[in-house]
Amino acid sequence: MFKQAKPLLSKGLKGCYALPSFNTVNLEVSKAIFQAAEKARAPLMIQITETTIRYAGLENIFGIVQELERRAKIPVCIHLDHGKHLPLIKNCIDIGFKSVMVDASKYSLKKNIEITKRVVSMAKRKGCSVEAELGALKRLGSSDRHLTDPDEAKLFVEKTNCDSLAVAIGTSHGAFKFKERSKLDFSRLKEINELVSVPLVLHGASSVPKELVQKCNRFGAKISKAKGVSESDLRKAIKLGVAKINIDTDLRLAFTAGMREFFSKTPKNFDSRGALLNAQDLTQKVCEHKLALFGAKGKA
Repeated sequence: MFKQAKPLLSKGLKGCYALPSFNTVNLEVSKAIFQAAEKARAPLMIQITETTIRYAGLENIFGIVQELERRAKIPVCIHLDHGKHLPLIKNCIDIGFKSVMVDASKYSLKKNIEITKRVVSMAKRKGCSVEAELGALKRLGSSDRHLTDPDEAKLFVEKTNCDSLAVAIGTSHGAFKFKERSKLDFSRLKEINELVSVPLVLHGASSVPKELVQKCNRFGAKISKAKGVSESDLRKAIKLGVAKINIDTDLRLAFTAGMREFFSKTPKNFDSRGALLNAQDLTQKVCEHKLALFGAKGKA
């Protein structure tokens, strides 16, 4: 049975480690994530986006994860990432998600609070945890005004009763857009952590290994160097209250590299299963690295 996110993240916060929350899109990525967590004896958060739901179908992708969880010997939470449409958030809660993110960060503070409170009320009745977001991730040409205001974060958590809060401290979605690595505002993060009582979440925190980019390029891709967040900065963020770090770009790169590698090395092979298994293996290795990096290994 799926676990709620709240106790898993609270345990991480107290133990000074974070859970990588891995995005899945299909069977092979899901298997890679589960096998990595089982091998590491780590609690698992696996998440699904609205885009993936449109691609795979809610019942289909939920069924894959549910069946893998049924056989797992570790605690597993299934989470909706960046839920922006209330009817879909409700559908996810009703089908059995134990954590949902409501992303109303584009609205005013007042409206964000209002929407988040509606989701919290809906979710609590079904034993589902709620992650909310305040502030906006860095965009090209953006300034610090988009970062999370500590005083607003305190008010937001008190008003909404959300279980975790995604904060903007300088990270960005899309590790390939920027010329330099993300520079995190640790003083801001420290102040937020001192003012709020819930675990904090980092989005846009890819720390893409250069060997993955090189492997993709070696087998036909034309990918520029990734400029995500350094691993040392991620470890520092964990010490300042971050208990959940989203992982997506790294897995996409690993899966793509595995597919490219297989067909480049065996161009006459048309058995897609071989390519998918190679992609799954490489994705699993990345998941194992993240679990160890964030201190979640052995915490199940």
